[in-house]
Amino acid sequence: MSIDGEPTLLPKRLASDADSVERDLFTLVLTVVELIRQLMERQALRRVEQGDLTDDEVDALGIALMRLEQAMAELRGRYGLTVKDLDIDLGPLGTLLSDG
Repeated sequence: MSIDGEPTLLPKRLASDADSVERDLFTLVLTVVELIRQLMERQALRRVEQGDLTDDEVDALGIALMRLEQAMAELRGRYGLTVKDLDIDLGPLGTLLSDG
């Protein structure tokens, strides 16, 4: 609704180009993947600290997490993105990928 109480209409078309839409979608997908990667890493550290894993499992987990981090870096590099570019501002809650 507008200030005078009349409903506001959205434009029939949003001004966008294919490159920006592709980049924005790619950024969103990488943001979700980065969030999941960070959650997996935290869970792995908890399991290591609790002693739930054998030495071989710890080694395999470390290698898998390093490879995932390398893959993420390569994907971010395709569009010149940094981890900071993926960190969505959630307003009063802070940012999505912050270590808080």
